[in-house]
Order: sequence, then C-alpha cells, then structure tokens
Amino acid sequence: MSNEQNLKGLRGWLLLVALGLVLSPIRILFVQLPIYNEIFADGTWEALTTPGSEVYHSLWAPLLTGEIIFNFAMLLASLYLVYLFFSKHYLFPKVYIIVVLVALVFIPLDAWLVAQVLPGEPLFDAQSLQEFIRVLVSACIWIPYMLVSKRVKATFVEGRASKEMAAE
Repeated sequence: MSNEQNLKGLRGWLLLVALGLVLSPIRILFVQLPIYNEIFADGTWEALTTPGSEVYHSLWAPLLTGEIIFNFAMLLASLYLVYLFFSKHYLFPKVYIIVVLVALVFIPLDAWLVAQVLPGEPLFDAQSLQEFIRVLVSACIWIPYMLVSKRVKATFVEGRASKEMAAE
C-alpha cells in the first residue's frame, strides 16, 4: 500500500475536525439562535428599536439584524462544510479556511459595533471574548493544518475534474 493511500481518508487529526464540524451547527441552533428568539418573544426588540423608547438606539435594529443574518449564514456554511467534509470534496479546505477567517473578523467587528451602541460597556463581554478566543485558537491550529497536511491533500480530492488533477 502506497504512502498516499495510507494518508487518504477521514482519519487522524481529521477526526477532530469532523467532531467540530458536526457540533458546530448544533451549537448554533441550540446556543445562538434561542437568544434571538427571546429578543422577539419578550418585547426586547420593540423596546430597543422603537424611537422614543428609554433604551432605543438607531443602531440596534441593523446590529441585531446583522447578527441574525450572520448566524444564519454561519449555520448554512457549517452544514455546507459538513457536506464537503464527508463527501471528501476538494473545496473543503478552502471553504473551511474562509469560514474560519470570516468568523475571526466578524466577532471583533460585532463587538466594536455593540460598543458604539453601549459606549459604557467593555468592548468584549465574557461570552464574546470566549467565542473570539475559541475561533482564534481554532484558526491558529486548523488553518495551517489545512494548508500543509499531506492527509488533507490526499483526502479532499472528490469533485475535481481529471484535467485539474493531471495539471498538479
């Protein structure tokens, strides 16, 4: 059996990637999205977005709408990544890196926007800081792995045209 055949497959460190990928949409569905459900169910949305309200700020509506859209997009992206991963599609490493980098940029941007609405609050609350550190550590580990791993290069080859493979 050739060395490339030994490296091909969803084994080794890719099992940790698989675990994170499977848990990601579950985490978004059960941790992030219920927060927004409460905002609409308990009248918070109306209080934050109604001019004249004691807690109104003109940026609340676009900020919360942006967060909801971002989290929904991340849910769709995580489901797409699960599909790419288990189908061993050649696009998986690139899309994975893009999704991680987008999250890495969005978290501090979102924290900065919240600080514009609530200037007396710290830039990062405990939850935002924890999420940013989680994504940063993940990026520092998995982006280099996706770029240099021989197993990644040997495994994620499906869907690539035969001409592209011959050119490499």
